[in-house]
Amino acid sequence: MAKSVSQDAISTILASPSPDSSSDIPEIIVQVLDLKLTGNRYTFNASDGKMKLRAIFPSNMSSEIITGSVQNKGLVRILDYTLNDIPNKSEKYLIVTKCEVVSPALETEIKAEVETEEHDTVLKKPKLEYEARYEAKADVSGIILKPKQEIVSKSAAQIVHEQRTNMAPSSRMAMTRRVHPLVSLNPYQGNWMIKVSLTSKGNMRTYKNARGEGCVFNVELTDEDGTQIQATMFNEAARKFYEKFQLGKVYYISRGTLKVANKQFKTVQNDYEMTLNENSVVEEASNEETFIPETKFNFVPIDQLGPYVNGRELVDIIGVVQSVNPVSNIKRRIDNENIPKRDLIVADETKKTVVVSLWNELANNVGQELFDNADKSPIVAIKSLKVNDFQGVSLSTLGKSSVMINPDIPEAKKLRSWYDSEGKGSSMASVGSGLSPSSKTGARSMYTDRVSLTHITSNPSLGDEKPAFFSIKAFVSLIRPEQAMWYRACKTCNKKVTEAVGSGYWCEGCQKNDEECNLRYIMVSKISDTRGEAWVSAFNEEAEKIVGCSADELDKLKSEQGDIDGYQQKLKEATWVPHLFKVSVTQNEYNNEKRQRITVKAVAPINFAEESRFLLEEIKKMRNPQ
Repeated sequence: MAKSVSQDAISTILASPSPDSSSDIPEIIVQVLDLKLTGNRYTFNASDGKMKLRAIFPSNMSSEIITGSVQNKGLVRILDYTLNDIPNKSEKYLIVTKCEVVSPALETEIKAEVETEEHDTVLKKPKLEYEARYEAKADVSGIILKPKQEIVSKSAAQIVHEQRTNMAPSSRMAMTRRVHPLVSLNPYQGNWMIKVSLTSKGNMRTYKNARGEGCVFNVELTDEDGTQIQATMFNEAARKFYEKFQLGKVYYISRGTLKVANKQFKTVQNDYEMTLNENSVVEEASNEETFIPETKFNFVPIDQLGPYVNGRELVDIIGVVQSVNPVSNIKRRIDNENIPKRDLIVADETKKTVVVSLWNELANNVGQELFDNADKSPIVAIKSLKVNDFQGVSLSTLGKSSVMINPDIPEAKKLRSWYDSEGKGSSMASVGSGLSPSSKTGARSMYTDRVSLTHITSNPSLGDEKPAFFSIKAFVSLIRPEQAMWYRACKTCNKKVTEAVGSGYWCEGCQKNDEECNLRYIMVSKISDTRGEAWVSAFNEEAEKIVGCSADELDKLKSEQGDIDGYQQKLKEATWVPHLFKVSVTQNEYNNEKRQRITVKAVAPINFAEESRFLLEEIKKMRNPQ
C-alpha cells in the first residue's frame, strides 16, 4: 500500500494539544512542507492534505535533516508533541518532541481529492439516517432536536475538566502532571513541568557589581531521553535550592523561565538556558521510580578539534585506544594536594591521534581498566572534555566527564569495523604535529584555511552556529590612538579590577584587594589585504605582537613621559607591517541586530620560505584541479 498521511491528522493534534503520554497518541503521519532552517532549528508546515500547521523539529533531528533522511515533501510519524500558542496571534505552533521518518520526498504535495457526487452521497448517508432517527422521535414526543446540539457542543477540554473535577485529589494531581521533555521547551511556552535528574552541580559563588552583592550557582539537568539544559539560580533562589539539589536525584521542576543560551558560556548542548527564581517549584520524585538518563554524544572528529582549543565549549570524542600510561600524581599548586592523572592516546577514522588526560577517580577506576586491556585496543566514548593547547591539541576530563568502554552504539561498531579492517595497519599522526608555535591558540597551521578578507565580510552568516576559523595574510592599516586600548587586570587571574575604596584594586574573581595591577590590551584595529579590509579585535598576547611592546610600556610612553608624539609614532610604526593572522568569526547581537565579530586568535610574522612553499602548492592546485 502506498505510504500516505493519516486522515485528519492535524485535527487530531488540535483536539489534543497536550497528550498525557506518547502511548495515548494515535498514529499521526504528516507530510513535511516548506522545510527550512530558522535560527538554529528547522521549521516546517505539517500537512495532512486538508490542513496545515506550523511546526518545529527537535534539535536532535538536525543531523537527520542535514544527511537527507528527513526531506521536504517527505513523510514523518509524530510520536510525541506539544502544541503552543504563538504570542500575540491566534495561531498554534506544533513542537515535535519525538518522531520517525516514514518516507523520503514524494513527487508532489499531498492534497485531499475533490469528492464526486457519488462519494458525497455515501459520506452523507449515515448522517441522513442519524438525523432521520431523531426526526422520528421528534414527531412522536414533540421534542425539538436540542439533545443533538448538546452532544456535539462539548469540547475535549470540557470533558477532561469534568473528569478531573470528579476525581480524588491525588488522582487529579497525577493527571495534571503533564511532564514535558526538555527538547520541547522554549521561551514562548506557557506552564510546563519537567522531570529531570541532577547530573552536575556547581559551587555557590558570590559576586559584586554596581547593583550590589549577591550569590549564584548553576546546575545541569538531564531528562530520561538524555537531553540536557543548564539552570541558574540567583540570591534568594540560590539559597533556597542549593541544599535541596543533590547529585543523582530526580526532580519535578516548574515555574522557571527560559531564554536563548549565551553560546560563550553554555556548558551543555541546548539552544536555551533556564533560570529558577524563589517562586519556582522544585519537588523531589522521592516515592517514584527514578531513571538513569540516556547518555547522548555529539562526537567531534579528532582532526576537527582545533577550533575548540582553549575555548569554553566542551567536546565529546570516540576513538580506539592506542596506548595507556601508568597513573601518576600531580601536585596541585594551590593546596599541594596530589591529584591522580593518567594519559592515554586515542585515534579515529581521520587517522589522527590525540592525548587524553584522565583525572581523579577516572584515572584510577576507568583508567586502570583501560590499562589492563590496552592490548585489545578498546573503543572509548568520552563526554565533556576540555580542549587544551598542550602539544598543539590535547584533551582533559573534568568533574562532569564520563567515559564508556566499548559502548553499544552505532558509532562504536562502525569504528571497530574500520579499525579491524584498515585502521590497525595504518600510520597515525598526532593532530597537533606540524603546527607552527604561533598557531597555539588556533591549533592549526597558519597556512591552512587561508582566505581573503572579502570571503569573510561578504558572508554575513559566517559564525552563526559556531565560531568559524580562518587564516589571513594582511597588513595592519589603522590603529586609532584615541581608543581605550587596555584595561586594568588582576596580576593573579588577569580579570578586570576596579579601584578599591581607600587604595588598591579589587578583583571580583579572586575576591581580594591588590596594591598593584597590570594593564592588558583589548585593542581594535583595521587590517587590509589585496581585496578588502575589516575591523578586528586583538587581546593582550596578540596585540603585543602587533604593537611591539606591552600595554604597560605603551601607557608609560603616553602618560608618564607625556610624549604624545612618541605614543602615536609607536602605533604608526605598527602599521603597514605584513602579518599572518589566525582569526575567529562569530555573530554578536546588538540592539536586536546580528553583527559579525572578527577576533585575532594568533599572529605571526611572515616566514618567506614557508610562504613561497604555500604559494607553489596553490599554483599546483590551480594547474591540476581535483
